[in-house]
Amino acid sequence: MTATSGPTVLLVDDDDRFRSRLARALGDRGYEVRGAASAEQAIALSEQDSAELALVDLRLPGWSGLALIPELKRIDSATTIVVLTGYGSIATAIDALRLGAANYLTKPVDADEVLRAFGRGPELAAGPEQVPSLARVEWEHIHRVLTDCGGNISQAARLLGIHRRSLQRKLCKSPAPR
Repeated sequence: MTATSGPTVLLVDDDDRFRSRLARALGDRGYEVRGAASAEQAIALSEQDSAELALVDLRLPGWSGLALIPELKRIDSATTIVVLTGYGSIATAIDALRLGAANYLTKPVDADEVLRAFGRGPELAAGPEQVPSLARVEWEHIHRVLTDCGGNISQAARLLGIHRRSLQRKLCKSPAPR
């Protein structure tokens, strides 16, 4: 997407607009950016010439971003991978880190946040650590239990000790703010 002589970033996201804007911003900061709209494209690009850094969206067409992490690591174990998602949860963050990702970000993000996640961006002034709200922790816990139950709402409701309809109502809500 942008040709420079800096470190190479593989940007894997199916949202064309987001991918092109972030690629432009990273290119302006001296990085060579190659974009891929799918896991298959990302693997093909990596097999041709692996990138030093890879930003991988969690939800890709056909594949999970989590399934792409070991493939990118197999191609080049030195690639630093950051997982990006609009639907962040503690469960998927833990899974991503276990699979070899260096960091985990939730959208919306800007180029400086991405570079900080790779350990290459400008540092922020030290401030108080953000503690997630109780509603956010509850939302993440519910989704972790649901994931552990393979998406079975009735089983998850039993494990959580709540009625199935109550769980369905909670699942319809958006994630609570951080």
